[in-house]
Amino acid sequence: MLEVQRLNCGYARRTVLEDITFDLNPGELLCLLGPNGVGKTTLFKTLLGLLPPRSGEIRLDGRPTRHWSRREFARWVGYVPQAHTPPFPFQVEDVVAMGRTAHGSLFSGPGQEGRKVAAEALETLGISALAKASYTEISGGERQLVLIARALAQQPRILVMDEPTSNLDYGNQLKVMAHIRQIAHGRDMGIILTTHHPDHALLYASRVLTLDREKRYRVGDPATLISEDYLRRTYGVETEIHEIDRHDGRKTRICIPAGDTGKT
Repeated sequence: MLEVQRLNCGYARRTVLEDITFDLNPGELLCLLGPNGVGKTTLFKTLLGLLPPRSGEIRLDGRPTRHWSRREFARWVGYVPQAHTPPFPFQVEDVVAMGRTAHGSLFSGPGQEGRKVAAEALETLGISALAKASYTEISGGERQLVLIARALAQQPRILVMDEPTSNLDYGNQLKVMAHIRQIAHGRDMGIILTTHHPDHALLYASRVLTLDREKRYRVGDPATLISEDYLRRTYGVETEIHEIDRHDGRKTRICIPAGDTGKT
């Protein structure tokens, strides 16, 4: 569905990332994990067409994205930014309906069908009760779910998500990540997101793309690539990764700080 082949990306005369190759398949959740300053945002801007590739190629459905119109691209790829506050107190249903812009005129309203799709997106995320609420007056977790609903109303095949749990409390992080995984599996949608939490990748991701401080990357199974050594080299911290049995009988891996950090 999405193919990135030997991609170099950067700004003007400066290359930030080199020779990046990976793909994204339907129903897959790919987590991009790495420290600040290694090029995650640059990669996202390049994938979204906001920066031209310095070399290499990005393909959607087998076609290079340089041949896609912006409207055609928007019907395939949705973007969920970090939570933000708009300058006007739009109702939640209107914010979600804005996702229909790719399917109509920029200056026309979403229409009856668009409103129906927006309502379905709100229902999918369990936030239909917020439809008439002011977007500026709901909680941070609710606001993030609204942004995801807006992207779903766009009806893309791929979602690109920039730290969708940033600034959320623990409960809302779990709710948002559970919704994201369900959307990937339930809608057969490919999702790529950035996170600073190794546990998010270990618990929810199908695959992970790891970047280290030297901007070296690897793509593969989270349980294999997210190791104590990787976290030590990348974040400068000692951790322990343990496999545990869940109540439903499944096994999972979690990351915890190493040593007795409770002593002062």
